[in-house]
Amino acid sequence: MLVAGLTATACAPQTSDSGSDKDEKTGTLRVWLFQEVNNKPKQEVVDRAVADFKKANDGADVKVEYIPVETRAEKIKAAFNDPKSAPDIIEYGNTDTAGYVKDGGLADITKEFGEWTESKDTDPTARESVTVDGKVYGAPYFVGVRALYYRTDIFKDLGLDVPKTQAELISTAKKIRAEKPELYGLAVGGAYTYGAMPFLWSHDGNIATESGGTYRSAIDSAAAQKGIKAYTSLFGDDNCPASKCAGMGGNDTVTAFASGKAGMAIGGDFSHAAVEAGKVKGNYAVVPLPGVKEGDIAPAFAGGNNVGVLKSTPRRTLAVELMKELADKKTQGELFDAMGFLPTYTDVREDAAKNKPFIKPFIDTLASGAKFVPASPAWGQIDASLVLPTMFQEVVSGRKDVAAAAKDAAKKMDDAFGTAG
Repeated sequence: MLVAGLTATACAPQTSDSGSDKDEKTGTLRVWLFQEVNNKPKQEVVDRAVADFKKANDGADVKVEYIPVETRAEKIKAAFNDPKSAPDIIEYGNTDTAGYVKDGGLADITKEFGEWTESKDTDPTARESVTVDGKVYGAPYFVGVRALYYRTDIFKDLGLDVPKTQAELISTAKKIRAEKPELYGLAVGGAYTYGAMPFLWSHDGNIATESGGTYRSAIDSAAAQKGIKAYTSLFGDDNCPASKCAGMGGNDTVTAFASGKAGMAIGGDFSHAAVEAGKVKGNYAVVPLPGVKEGDIAPAFAGGNNVGVLKSTPRRTLAVELMKELADKKTQGELFDAMGFLPTYTDVREDAAKNKPFIKPFIDTLASGAKFVPASPAWGQIDASLVLPTMFQEVVSGRKDVAAAAKDAAKKMDDAFGTAG
């Protein structure tokens, strides 16, 4: 997931009493899904799933709206607080689960999920992403992990080896920029939180630590600061100028790579369709993002999205059926073929790996040990308040050094953790 573009309050208004007492069996279901860099293939898959649902549910209609990921916080919080204008189903990032449950927006579908035959094959980590305090609040939609995309034609032209360490990654990026100044060596973004995190984690840094259910920021630790320095060293005229790259998010960096403006980029399995549709088709490859030591893989963020039913829906039974249609094995297999989204079902993922070798670097990255954000309702506020992007941007702009920026970010995080109750 990318960071949202809204400053959230410490604790959003509770809407836990907004559950509808209706369960209408006809009418229009409204669905909000995320807009992708190249959305058409996703839309075609969703349209087929919706058509299947409508065939099986006479009298039911569906209206799908694709919303920007970056502004999801504002739109979804507003929906929680105004049930009359809210959709029935939303796609949401797995980092948002705890916060959305705390806000009282998502329906508890533990019973329906348990009775759903296909759910038994759900990857345990994916199931965990829809579970809060033992209750299930949605269906896993796909898992996402990032790796290093690089231009094979440029590497061949410049006689470059694929980087095997993080230091080599940084030096290779700067070599590309020096030889081809019209390109970013490695496209990076000051607003690309989950592209930056592997640099912190590979230096043994952490976002936060947990003790007794209470979180405390660790972003200003010595190890985390080493990772911040490594990532922010990539902003400058010798790789990705801060004037252009400080404000870039994950979609921006993938777009830069796909359009032929970068030698490398950190992109997800879910970025595959956009890259294939771009100018670099046939001239790129993907490897796991290297860690500090040769042979190590930098820990990646264990991302992914879920699909959930809002507590306020007046058509709960229909909404749950449509949620299952959108997230079943058939649809997830088609989404993988269309978008490169990794399925959340272990059997579907195994079949996908046999048929599409391009996902091997992503599966290897997952297998090496991916990491997650703090499982606290406060993370939604920290994410939406742009705490970490602000920290990176303060460093790359020269307004603060790493220590000062990290210290300020840690204070904001601890304030959020302290008020998350």
